[in-house]
Amino acid sequence: MEYENKLVLAPMVRVGTLPFRLLAADYGADITYAEEIIDHKIIKCERIVNDYIKSTDFVEKGTDNVVFRTCNEEKGRVVFQMGTSDAVRALKAAQLVCKDVAAVDINMGCPKSFSVSGGMGAALLTKPDLIHDVGASYYWKHPLVSLPDTVELARRIEKTGVSALAVHGRQVADRPRDPAKWNEIADVVSALTIPVIANGDVFEYDDIQRIKVATGASSVMVARGALWNASIFSPNVEAHWEDVKKEYVRKSILWDNDVKSTKHTLKEMIMHYSCLEFPEGKAIIKSQNLADLAKVYGDEEYYESVRAYRIALDRHA
Repeated sequence: MEYENKLVLAPMVRVGTLPFRLLAADYGADITYAEEIIDHKIIKCERIVNDYIKSTDFVEKGTDNVVFRTCNEEKGRVVFQMGTSDAVRALKAAQLVCKDVAAVDINMGCPKSFSVSGGMGAALLTKPDLIHDVGASYYWKHPLVSLPDTVELARRIEKTGVSALAVHGRQVADRPRDPAKWNEIADVVSALTIPVIANGDVFEYDDIQRIKVATGASSVMVARGALWNASIFSPNVEAHWEDVKKEYVRKSILWDNDVKSTKHTLKEMIMHYSCLEFPEGKAIIKSQNLADLAKVYGDEEYYESVRAYRIALDRHA
């Protein structure tokens, strides 16, 4: 995979499932991250080709729980992000998915207690030797630590042979309300020869060019801006958020997305522009399945057409 001059959908927990990744790609994202999956979890899965919806599923053994779903349409674009604290386990997990994804990313950025207590995410920033062991031939994403340490760590990661480095412009203790430090990303860019993907405070299409100019990074990663309206990746006129939501619901129906995940993403979209106490939000909260969500957005006919198509496939199988 090439990492120069790319628009990248950031990894987002419970959001970066197949329908949302394909939605972002339709609007112009060149690279789309899946949500972070812990190495322990993926190595408990078996790879299953799902002829019913034409996907490739990694399903937890002994259950019907789909841990990761992808498809041929995104094979050259999707990045599998892994949470890990062990090089051997990380390699085993990567080998399981590598034929179905464009790249594997190691998360060094998550500051939440679940990741840090398990020695994953931001906890890796204090373990450069482990980073080196895990790092060979992977693609890394990490936040800033103190600037000299960040630059030194970035140089060390580069020497492992990674293809690219995504840098989030906040330190571990920072929160989303704190401004991203684009100037510090620029220091990392100037210290490396591999592509750096800049991430932080990209909320509209014009911000993409601004962060590139400010940091010198050739590529840009977008998180909340894409969640609120995935058409941020489009150089054309931004799509209305109502249309984006409806298209997301359609993709969720088409790819049989988990209803809890779909509801979570819709609620996140709504809360940026509106309120969950309004009728739309209340209807989403009450929805029990994808059919209910189709009704919320007046798309019962689409839901039924997909359902009828699958029934016909079953009959001819």
